[in-house]
Amino acid sequence: ARFYHEGKCVEKDGKKELYHLEQAAIGGHPKARYNVGCEDKKNGRMDRAMKHWIIAAALGHDGSLDALKDSFKDGLLSKEDFAAALRAHQAAVDATKSPQREAAELAREELEKIKRHREREVVAGNLSSLS
Repeated sequence: ARFYHEGKCVEKDGKKELYHLEQAAIGGHPKARYNVGCEDKKNGRMDRAMKHWIIAAALGHDGSLDALKDSFKDGLLSKEDFAAALRAHQAAVDATKSPQREAAELAREELEKIKRHREREVVAGNLSSLS
């Protein structure tokens, strides 16, 4: 879908982009489901957009939860539906937690720190060579 949206390697085509987004959403891709909801919102179909966002939020997609929060604040989504979406989102997030994932996240963060430290050293080295 992104290729049709950006015109990468293919000609830009909104209909094909939406088709592929819908196929990905049907296949369980939460971001695609969110994007289909955004397209529906753009086209004035808020009820349908919120249904897509509820499904994506239940799959753990944060952006969908934010869209639902905005819809709730605007009075478009009931308190009960928002609460149910929030619970489903939390359940999906909790289901992805494990000691292995947490260890992997800590390792990734540590690697990012090392990378930033090395980048600063390179910049500092380049600056000192100019003196």
